[in-house]
Parts: sequence; structure tokens; C-alpha cells
Amino acid sequence: MEEKKKVSLGRLFFATLILSAFTFGGGYVIITLMKKRFVDDYHWIDEKEMLDFVAIAQSAPGPIAVNGAIITGYKVAGVPGLFVAVLGTVLPPFVILSVISFFYDAFRSNEIVSMALAGMQAGVGAVIASVVWDMAGGVIKEKDRISDLVMAAAFFLSVFLNVNAVFIILGCGLLGVVRTLAHRKGEKR
Repeated sequence: MEEKKKVSLGRLFFATLILSAFTFGGGYVIITLMKKRFVDDYHWIDEKEMLDFVAIAQSAPGPIAVNGAIITGYKVAGVPGLFVAVLGTVLPPFVILSVISFFYDAFRSNEIVSMALAGMQAGVGAVIASVVWDMAGGVIKEKDRISDLVMAAAFFLSVFLNVNAVFIILGCGLLGVVRTLAHRKGEKR
């Protein structure tokens, strides 16, 4: 609990604000940058916790970036941190979208804006590949063969059999519940 006291709300707000303001490409991109900032640079949370946070953020309803901010903010600064992190995360897109909507007609037909957005797509693809690489490495480091098999099976089902991601997430969640219950039952004996 004392770990929550180490992070000031101002520092948390500006960390999430800057991440959100300079991240293009959606939730998967910001998750990688959150990992770099909060795990590698600031050491507010450890890598295993970040993997758990990403799993929760992906499976909870709503945007991944906001879900990640909720979990991280609560972890490092309690309930006030939750609100501060969410505010820092949603404020930049809100401002940017407000400006874009005001000048929508000018942006819609501007060739330079179109080319810039097309160029950003390549960068977003690279960052998403980095997220997959980092997350897979974290799962493999745990040396839990069942987790490795679940990860490989989820990849196979998604890429080669085109199984809807919702079914894969539900199946993995069910497997997680079964494993947790079995583990708890084994501890009671």
C-alpha cells in the first residue's frame, strides 16, 4: 500500500497526458508506451503486473488506453490516481477531436494531412508488432507451458482459422477461471 504514496498525482497526470497526446494508433500502441514509461523508466509497476493489466484492459469493455489508465492509476495512486490517469488519458484526444471537428472540411480535403495519416499507419503497424513481441516474451519468461500453449493456440485460431477474437477471449477467460479454481483447490489440500 505504501507504493501508492510514492507517485504524485501531478506526475501521474502529466505522464498519462504526454503519452496520450503523442500516441497515434490506438490502445495497443499506448500500452507499449505505458510499459516503457511505467515499467522500464519509472518502475511504478513490474513487468508481470503490466502483462496482467494489459489482459484486463483488453478484456474489459471500453477503450484499451482508458482501461489501462484506470488500472495503472489505481495501482500507483489509489482512487485519486485512477481519476487523474483517466483525465490525463482522455484530455488530449478530446481536444484534438474537438479541433479536427471544427476544421473538418479543411482536413477532409487536404492532401498533406491524408499523406501524413497514411505514413503514420506504417509506424502504428511497427509499434503493434513490438507490443506482440514484448507480451509474448513476457508470457514465455514465466516458463508456464500451459500459458505458452494457450498463446500459440489463440494465435493459430485467430490467424489461420479466422475464429472471432471474442470467442478466443472468452475461451481464454474460462480457462483462466478453471486454472485459478484448480490452483486454489490444490492449495486447500
